[in-house]
Amino acid sequence: MSENKSCCGERRKIREGSEKQALINRLSRIEGQIRGIRGMVEKDAYCPEVLVQVSAASAALNSFARAMMDAHIRSCVMEDVRGGNADAVDELIEVLHKFVR
Repeated sequence: MSENKSCCGERRKIREGSEKQALINRLSRIEGQIRGIRGMVEKDAYCPEVLVQVSAASAALNSFARAMMDAHIRSCVMEDVRGGNADAVDELIEVLHKFVR
């Protein structure tokens, strides 16, 4: 099973090393983009140049979220439904509502 309970009772997702590393790499790139934007603001870069970088960082974060959602549906939700946990669908719907705000 890919999920388990932590010591605090919260659900967790145990990811394979390659999956986890790919997610961390994406987040590191996004983090670098954010630091770059901060640097642009500190150096008084022209507004449209900053906004272009903000748009790129936002697109990267959205792409990360879509990849995370895809992985969640294909693993966590599918496993829960196969195991008879219909609440997983309700949880997914709730997450999707928050995701598309």
